[in-house]
Amino acid sequence: MHILVATDAWHPQVNGVVRSLTMMAEAAKGFGVEVGFLTPQSFRTFALPSYRDVRVALPYQAKIARLIREARPDSIHIATEGPIGLLARRYCRKHGLAFTTSFHTRFPDYISARLPIRESWIWAALRAFHRPSQAVMAATPALASELRGRGFRNVVLWPRGVDTKLFHPRSVDLGLPRPVFLCVGRVAVEKNLEAFLDLDLPGTKLIVGDGPARAELVRKYTNAVFVGARQGEALAEAYAAADVFVFPSRTDTFGLVLLEALASGLPVAAFPVTGPRDVIGNAPVGVLNDDLRLACLSALHISPQACLEFAAKHTWEASARAFVENIANIRKVEPAGETKEFTAETPRFVA
Repeated sequence: MHILVATDAWHPQVNGVVRSLTMMAEAAKGFGVEVGFLTPQSFRTFALPSYRDVRVALPYQAKIARLIREARPDSIHIATEGPIGLLARRYCRKHGLAFTTSFHTRFPDYISARLPIRESWIWAALRAFHRPSQAVMAATPALASELRGRGFRNVVLWPRGVDTKLFHPRSVDLGLPRPVFLCVGRVAVEKNLEAFLDLDLPGTKLIVGDGPARAELVRKYTNAVFVGARQGEALAEAYAAADVFVFPSRTDTFGLVLLEALASGLPVAAFPVTGPRDVIGNAPVGVLNDDLRLACLSALHISPQACLEFAAKHTWEASARAFVENIANIRKVEPAGETKEFTAETPRFVA
């Protein structure tokens, strides 16, 4: 089986969408599924004015069509609602081909934090984008329920996983006063980092990540340690050097970093909102409280072993199998009264 994923989020971006797609694709190889990608690397790009680390593709329909034809996929999955996603969607609609989509990012919350645009308008645009999808994949039951409540159809679950071979406890000393309260992620307004940085906590507040708000926050919070973006072993070592993982975001749909922290033996402190509530639930691996300071201090008393056992249940293989099963359940859409023959110019689809 060959699945082509159209995505506007891709390397060198460092975020949960890119990690989820690449880890899922690698795990899918283990059971004979090839996942290819249609990404901004095939097009000219430009940097977002307010977020220069993120480059947006400038695709055009003819090349999108050619790349899809050359890939000859059995199925097409559209991972993002950006320019590449829009043109891949148009191609599928034009040729009467079934496709699936996924919902990764709460754009209404992110955009309204930056621009005076009504959230209801953005939700309406997102509903229109996903309406033709045969399956809209959501990371958690709560997000799936919210999407259904907002008028999205064909919503299914696609859980996430964690690489426990990379993220695990190890002896690392950064020479920082303990306890170390760690936050990992994009340094941007929607991540609500100031709710963490404003807290009166003992020890050290450590921020791993980069983004448009970093320079301002470094100037404002001189008592916090900002080390920039880290990946691979360097990121795993940052987790291992900390005592509590703090997740101040109120808008993330999942928060892959939560599983990475737990796999490193770090308990979680967060607000009781959809992302962390869905990941942690009632498991004794974190403290969810509207008083984030209390959550941070209480999390210090949680057993690291409980965190490790919890993370071990979330594998990328299980995530990849769920993704593939969602796609395998769809049926090819044909125009009424028309039977389409597959040729070298037309992608193949399987049930």
